[in-house]
Amino acid sequence: MSEGHSAGILTLGCKVNQYESEAIAEALAARGFRILSPDDKCDVYIINTCTVTAESDRKARQFIRRAVQKNPGASVLVTGCLAQTQAETIKKIPGVSYVCGNKNKLNVVKKAVELAEKPSLAIADCDVPPLDGSFEQMSITRFDRIRTYVKIEDGCENRCAYCIIPAARGPVRSKRPEDILSEVRGLVSGGCREIVLTGIETSSWGRDIGRPSLAALLSDVDGLGDGFRVRLGSLDPSLITPSFVDRIKGLRSLTPHFHLSVQSGSSRVLAAMRRKYNREQVIKAVSLLQDAFPDLQLTADVIAGFPGETEEDFSESASLIQECRFLMVHVFPYSRRKGTEADRMDGQIPEQIKRERVKTLMGISARVRTAILKEQVGKDVSVLFETEKDGLWEGHTASFIEVCAPGDETLRGQIRTVRICRSDSRKLYGNVLEDE
Repeated sequence: MSEGHSAGILTLGCKVNQYESEAIAEALAARGFRILSPDDKCDVYIINTCTVTAESDRKARQFIRRAVQKNPGASVLVTGCLAQTQAETIKKIPGVSYVCGNKNKLNVVKKAVELAEKPSLAIADCDVPPLDGSFEQMSITRFDRIRTYVKIEDGCENRCAYCIIPAARGPVRSKRPEDILSEVRGLVSGGCREIVLTGIETSSWGRDIGRPSLAALLSDVDGLGDGFRVRLGSLDPSLITPSFVDRIKGLRSLTPHFHLSVQSGSSRVLAAMRRKYNREQVIKAVSLLQDAFPDLQLTADVIAGFPGETEEDFSESASLIQECRFLMVHVFPYSRRKGTEADRMDGQIPEQIKRERVKTLMGISARVRTAILKEQVGKDVSVLFETEKDGLWEGHTASFIEVCAPGDETLRGQIRTVRICRSDSRKLYGNVLEDE
């Protein structure tokens, strides 16, 4: 036990990392640690890193050095995707005590206990074995937010031309259905109102355990009862087939919001990326979802400036955003990653052009979002309220539109009907209606 010791956990990157940090924090608390903000002076810092882009790498190194500076006597433990792929580089950063990759990630807890009792900053310990097909068992039982992530899958085998994540996360590994149901049941019984089922490649869940269906899992989760929402993490558009949509469209708990990993609107670029679909299949997937979910909203990821992307290719991404009417698009400039096929491709796009294309796509996305929000004015929508500031509560509709309304402290965690009176470029504003 480490009674009296404090730990700060900084999480970079995806929802899976956020879930894993929650599990690490819960395990540390069970061993007597006080969990503080990573901005506080702590005895132990854990940096859970991301390596999806060069900017992610830069931020990770920056935060490692910042933790060392904040308390030079602290133990600094580094885990996550950058630690998996660049362990020796991370180990050499002055002040780093321990480097742990994505296999047996909870080892950081054991090491944190050891270092809190007996700090040793002179020589960094490195524990980054090769990734294999075993799923590390971890779970959470408590939550600080209204929306909680549950990791159902790890790893990816798609081998997209631009992506380093298969090297950082390894092969597909799925959490067993009974373990997922048990974890969700416990969170819901504890008062959680919204569960996000997520993974590195959520669409691949079940591939390694006899191919149970993701649709069947969603049906089983739906059968746990009423009073909570379920969202899905990022989905590959190739998953959205008529049979899949037909099986999920009647589920009470499943929200009418899906995040699609689109990446490009050009079939030529998608083929070069080694994606499993083309532009027409994306449009078909969107149409299937729109027909099945009347209040549907979609969000998406798009990469700008992939090697060889022409102006015509780029214009196809721009037109796809408009045609599919995505509520929000996360636009990323293509980032070269050593060890990937795209890093060796001809036709690398200059940084300035990538920045301009990102700006253009973000502008188109903002205009589409503004138009969608204006269409909601005058409607009554169901909102799960989450946070409050100066008497104004914020929450989300089931379709993931952000809504603000005045109210008192009793609104936290409640799902209430709000009449929308106005919108801006980001949010809806309205008033909570009295329950009948």
